[in-house]
Amino acid sequence: MTGAGAPRAVLIGTMGAGKTTVGRLLAERLGVGFADTDELIEEQQGKAVQDIFVEDGEAAFRALERTTVARALEEQAGVLSLGGGAVLDPSTRSLLAAHQVVFLRVGLAEAVKRVGLGTGRPLLLGNVRARVKQLLDERTPIYAGLARITVDTDGREPAEIAAEIVTALQGDTP
Repeated sequence: MTGAGAPRAVLIGTMGAGKTTVGRLLAERLGVGFADTDELIEEQQGKAVQDIFVEDGEAAFRALERTTVARALEEQAGVLSLGGGAVLDPSTRSLLAAHQVVFLRVGLAEAVKRVGLGTGRPLLLGNVRARVKQLLDERTPIYAGLARITVDTDGREPAEIAAEIVTALQGDTP
């Protein structure tokens, strides 16, 4: 359900799913604005998410993320992309229940290929493949449970994914 000021679509999924890339294309196709909560946090804090994790800790980042997501869900009328771990917060999950949530599902091999060596991704320290698998195993059921629309992204171009979401949004009455 979307109301005045509510995002047209909220993209969720693990790192490497294409939330930011697809989100920008989707916003362009819908003729609306785009916001990424990780980018909003970086602008607000004046430093990269990776630096927040290292300097302030994951708990501090998650608190910033929770506040940023709640504000963006109220203020962002276009397409909103959430950081992969945002859905771990119970209050965020509750807020998402009232929104048009789109889960960009990605498989392990594709996610690992897309994130590469995990540079700039604080949760990928160590064995990247094992860590991505762990994140997928932990988070996929949460993503799936929150989603009104699920789109598989493996082996697909971002423009094709955005087009599928536009079609799904047009066919889904909030």
